[in-house]
Amino acid sequence: MSDNGRVPRPTTADLRPHLPSPLIAVDDDRFAGRGVRLLLKRDDLIHPDLIGNKWRKLAPNLAVARGRALVTFGGAYSNHLRATAAAGRLLDVPTLGIVRGQELADHPLNPSLARCAADGMRLRFIDRSAYRKKSDPEVLAALLDAAGAADAYLVPEGGSNSLAVQGCADLGRELRGRADVVAVACGTGGTLAGLAAGLAPDQRAIGVSVLKGGFLEADVRALQEAAFGRPRGTWRVEDRFHFGGYARVPAELSSFADDFERRHGLPVERLYVAKMLYALATLTEEGAFAPGTTLAAVVTGAPFQDAQSSTSR
Repeated sequence: MSDNGRVPRPTTADLRPHLPSPLIAVDDDRFAGRGVRLLLKRDDLIHPDLIGNKWRKLAPNLAVARGRALVTFGGAYSNHLRATAAAGRLLDVPTLGIVRGQELADHPLNPSLARCAADGMRLRFIDRSAYRKKSDPEVLAALLDAAGAADAYLVPEGGSNSLAVQGCADLGRELRGRADVVAVACGTGGTLAGLAAGLAPDQRAIGVSVLKGGFLEADVRALQEAAFGRPRGTWRVEDRFHFGGYARVPAELSSFADDFERRHGLPVERLYVAKMLYALATLTEEGAFAPGTTLAAVVTGAPFQDAQSSTSR
């Protein structure tokens, strides 16, 4: 108890994350047959509520927020919204989620948003046109003022800002000397930006985009410049494996994920992790990795009920 008689607010240190996350080898003939060794970096085991890269992105922002209310953005099935809501519950901090899609306000909450609400997050739905303009300072100020959140700490969509990128650099440092190539699924690019910066000079990173549009490379570069003042590390974005866009999980991808689960006993998150693993299997088959390569795949999340059927981000 503090000197004023109040119970101190918990901090991220009180949440006891499992760091560094485990790195395990898996025996998979699709890789071994090409002379490639596959490792899984189990960031999904960092914390049961703040999973994977969500911990690495949120923790430094939570430290700076110092107990202020949190406001952030996301689609109807956003992993980031759920993680922010969970952080608010665990740290006794108010949270507000601004959700893309005014039409959703008239429907029952889906399981993802219901989880956010159960964790205490206040949800505010806005139309898609306004959502697209949220980075405009005037639009953002109006949105926050209308939501009564002008004094809240703002965490961007997907949690990717310079603090998050610096937090994700620890992921690269944990993998120094452990693999030749490290792959991660990407939505907003913050994890790739930090991962690549933390790796050793003789290592390289691949970001597998789960979104179509081809914009991610510029976003990653901008995030690195904001975090470190210049581009860092050797990295590239692979744009071929979005399967039609965010949350698109066609039968081919679902079948691949089911097979990977059977082979290795690992539940595979479909929206990010499955696309990354599929990309690595395809690239390996194409001969993208020389025999003798050690390849590390970052497992950034775990499956969430009904998320696989979503079409929102």
